[in-house]
Amino acid sequence: MRKMLLGAALLALPIAACKKTGDHEYQVQTPTIGTDTHTVKTPAVDVGTKVDTLNTPVVGTKKDTIVIDKPVVGTKKTEVKTPTVKVTKP
Repeated sequence: MRKMLLGAALLALPIAACKKTGDHEYQVQTPTIGTDTHTVKTPAVDVGTKVDTLNTPVVGTKKDTIVIDKPVVGTKKTEVKTPTVKVTKP
């Protein structure tokens, strides 16, 4: 029982030693003789979308004579949204 309580306390210690000080900044206290405080900066991540235009194939039929339909191949423009990710290092 004591070992489990000690293990839980050791796991909770690093979580309790961190605090957010600003955008993408955390203040971390490390145990030494006393405590040292360090500021850790995390990267900023911007996620968005970009629209591209592609030519996609279209297959259809066209009347050639009264009895026969002639196959026709063409293209049409299609807009496709793709994700973009921009990471700014601290």
